Amino acid sequence: MTEISHAIQDYYPNDLAHCYGCGRNNDDGHHFRTGWNGEETLTIYQPKPEHTAIPGFVYGGLLASLIDCHGTGSASLALHRKNGHYPEDGVEPPRFITASLEVNYLKPTPQGVELRAIGKVEEVHPKKFRVHTEVFAEDEMVAKGLVVAAVMPESFGKA
Repeated sequence: MTEISHAIQDYYPNDLAHCYGCGRNNDDGHHFRTGWNGEETLTIYQPKPEHTAIPGFVYGGLLASLIDCHGTGSASLALHRKNGHYPEDGVEPPRFITASLEVNYLKPTPQGVELRAIGKVEEVHPKKFRVHTEVFAEDEMVAKGLVVAAVMPESFGKA
C-alpha cells in the first residue's frame, strides 16, 4: 500500500475540517486523504463493512463521496502548487467547494478491497478546476468521475 504522508486535508484550518468525507475533525466521517503521486493525485481508502450495498459489494454512494472529496482535495493541491506551495510547507492551502459532480459506475465494487482514487487536474479558470478521477479496486477500474471544483468564497459558511 502506498502511504500518503502529506495529505492536503491534514492542513486545512480546524474550522474548515468537518466534511463528512474528508474532514479530520469529523469523528464519524471517512477521513479521505489526498496527496500527490507524481503529477497525479491519489486517495487510498479501505471501505468498512457498513459501506455495503448488497453482501459482498460496496455502496455506490461511498464511491461518489470518494470522487467528490478527491476532486476538491486535488484542486486544492493543484492551486497550492501553482502558488508555489506544498501541503507540508506550513502555508494554509486554499479550500474548494463542489460546483458539479459526475459519477459513472463501471463495475460492481467488491467489499474487502482497498480503493485507490487517481486524479488528473485541469485548470479551467483561475478559481475553477476540473478533476478527472478513476477509482480502482485492486487493478480493476470500478468507477470514474468528474468534479468541477470552485475556490470557496471567504463568506462561505459565515452567518
